[in-house]
Amino acid sequence: MRIGIISDIHGNYEALKAVLKELDTMKVSQIYCLGDVVGYFTQVNECCDELRKRNIPSVMGNHDWYMASNGYCKRSQSVNDYIDYQRSVITKENLDWVKKFNIHRFVGSIHMLHGGWENPIDEYLYEPTEQYFLKLKGNIFMSGHTHIPKIRKFKNSLYCNPGSVGQPRDNDQRAGFAVFDNGKFSLHRAEFDKIKSLELLKKAGFDDEYYSSIKNKK
Repeated sequence: MRIGIISDIHGNYEALKAVLKELDTMKVSQIYCLGDVVGYFTQVNECCDELRKRNIPSVMGNHDWYMASNGYCKRSQSVNDYIDYQRSVITKENLDWVKKFNIHRFVGSIHMLHGGWENPIDEYLYEPTEQYFLKLKGNIFMSGHTHIPKIRKFKNSLYCNPGSVGQPRDNDQRAGFAVFDNGKFSLHRAEFDKIKSLELLKKAGFDDEYYSSIKNKK
């Protein structure tokens, strides 16, 4: 079974389109999202519509939770400004869909969530260790949230973070995703139209200061 893994789309439809095109070429049997479909960029409905149309399930990310619970981020006012904007444009159908996201998802021997296993929605698992996974059931684990792609193979477990589709935070600004095939993970990148994403932010009323600070926000 070859599956595609995406995460942290954050309303960036230009990036999502590029990643899905690559995954279509790779002929994956199913795509799963590790959360944060919403937040930051402007095309929240386009992203939700595309995932719904393709039957791509998502777990609950912290930005999805802010949206679904009518809550806010305690760490960043700009994050809340983006969420407020998306609340003003998201359709009822897409909001209802986000509210139904599961915290955990199990696919065979794979355990998926957004953050970490101590806090599924908002734990940043930057440097997973073998000891961390020894206390958990299962042996194949996936999470997002850090926006940094990573594969770690341990004696008894395998871990992957696919990176971020909409807002990479490593030194490669291409959209990130992963593929799981025949028991192995591989990391991939896709070019997307960053200029259009920026122009849409400006059109929605967000100035350059907001855009330049995006990659530093959580």
